[in-house]
Amino acid sequence: MPYPVVHLMFFVFCLSSSALYGFVNTARREGVHWTDWWHLILLLILGGFFSLLPDIPAVWNYLLHGNLEHTMAGPIPTHSLVFCSLAFFSTALLGQLLYMHRGKAVALGVFTWAASLSHLLLDDVAGAGISYLYPFYSGSMNLFSYMNIDLSEVNFMYYNLAGMVTVMIISSILLMTIWSLNYLGFGYKYQPLAARTNERENTSGKTAMPPGYSFK
Repeated sequence: MPYPVVHLMFFVFCLSSSALYGFVNTARREGVHWTDWWHLILLLILGGFFSLLPDIPAVWNYLLHGNLEHTMAGPIPTHSLVFCSLAFFSTALLGQLLYMHRGKAVALGVFTWAASLSHLLLDDVAGAGISYLYPFYSGSMNLFSYMNIDLSEVNFMYYNLAGMVTVMIISSILLMTIWSLNYLGFGYKYQPLAARTNERENTSGKTAMPPGYSFK
């Protein structure tokens, strides 16, 4: 399995590249408030932490038992969709407290969930068996191995379906990241927090005006 630094590099340079580009470009041309820097740092810290989530049990196993076992958290496989969903629920709750906005809370949860799923993706590429479907199926799978099978070993339909499923998983993780970052303002052009706050206030003000009145 890849070392933690590889997972972090994949998260920063692949999943977060559009956010970094948009933020740096906006900061260089227009400038951003210090709160926007903290917004970016918060996303990178949360995403970086949850990109390592499936390996977190190695920390307490090393401290308590002197080994680096990290594939199980009690009876639950850490390299599974169920365990990675902890990223979504925990950060969605945190996002609700920070943003006080349900949509942004969900977007933050989706972003960190995609980061944790990228961990499974890289381990799968490295040839590790992943318990994707636990608890419905306890066996481990390696999806990328299906894309490297000689056509003579399997039937044509099975070979193509396995390859398409793998591509769809990769695409889903990327789309989850792009959507959540864009919703949080980290598109190819960063939208500062203050500007979005003023826009919401203006929209609320316009909605609250009696019929027949305008801001002109």
